Amino acid sequence: MEPLFGVVLALILAAASPANDSCTCATNKWAVCAQDGPGNCTCRLAGSDHPVDCSTLTSKCLLMKAEMLPLKEKRLWRPPQGVLDSDGIYNPDCEDSGVFKARQCNQSSSCWCVNSAGVRRTEKGGRGLSCSELVRTRWIYIELTHKRRSNAFHAPDVTKALTRLFESRYKLHPKYIAAIKYDPLLIQIRLHQSKKPSWDVDIADVAYYFEKDVNNDSVFHSNSKLTVSVNGDTLAIDKLWIYYVDEKPPEFCMRQLAAGIGAVVTVVLLTAGVGIAVLLILRWLRTRTYKKFECKEMREIKATSSE
Repeated sequence: MEPLFGVVLALILAAASPANDSCTCATNKWAVCAQDGPGNCTCRLAGSDHPVDCSTLTSKCLLMKAEMLPLKEKRLWRPPQGVLDSDGIYNPDCEDSGVFKARQCNQSSSCWCVNSAGVRRTEKGGRGLSCSELVRTRWIYIELTHKRRSNAFHAPDVTKALTRLFESRYKLHPKYIAAIKYDPLLIQIRLHQSKKPSWDVDIADVAYYFEKDVNNDSVFHSNSKLTVSVNGDTLAIDKLWIYYVDEKPPEFCMRQLAAGIGAVVTVVLLTAGVGIAVLLILRWLRTRTYKKFECKEMREIKATSSE
């Protein structure tokens, strides 16, 4: 009986082991997953306990929040670098749905308004700053260069390869890829999504996943290096730039522009003042020299007359 029990126990453990191994989140390496029932795997974002849908991309806001967690709360999955943008690192505030809150603040009580991609669209202010709405980013322009090679790729092949990449890896429907243009070494991708149905991924999340992949800091659980193949040849991405265009223009006030114009006007006035002062001094020197010469000449004439 004991040998039979041992065989049964071994079979049970063998069957359970793959299930535990498969309880991971393919689209988010920072998700903590647990088997809470036969065939049921639940994943939540490390530190925030926010449920994660592993069949699609995680929102950029939640990803940024996960990246800001202390190392001890994130086990061994923390990337080597934090989130860095032109405004510095901040821990974003997210809605329950995962989207950014319209107003973001840092620990120094400085606040600003962001778009749906989490990019600042106003000047920074105090805690009293009001952001009436979360303005949607409807256009995203991606520019990238690839490493030099002996033969350039064919433009249709590049378009086909990148369309397939965005559709298969990032779950983006091709209808949101407005255009892909290729000139040797330079690739331009234009994404357009005026409205996002609940079943589609957001182009801002796609751009963020793509940026992390290019920087060799993949969000996917496999953490595999991004490889793009064009007719069997590797497209080695070299540099990447991402631009965001919102439904409404940014609301930066004119203070910075006015300060710049004021500085230019000040420099011009100072330059003009110095120039005028130099001219006056030169004129005074010429006048003084002329008067000295005139007086000397008059003295000589008087001396001659007296003789």
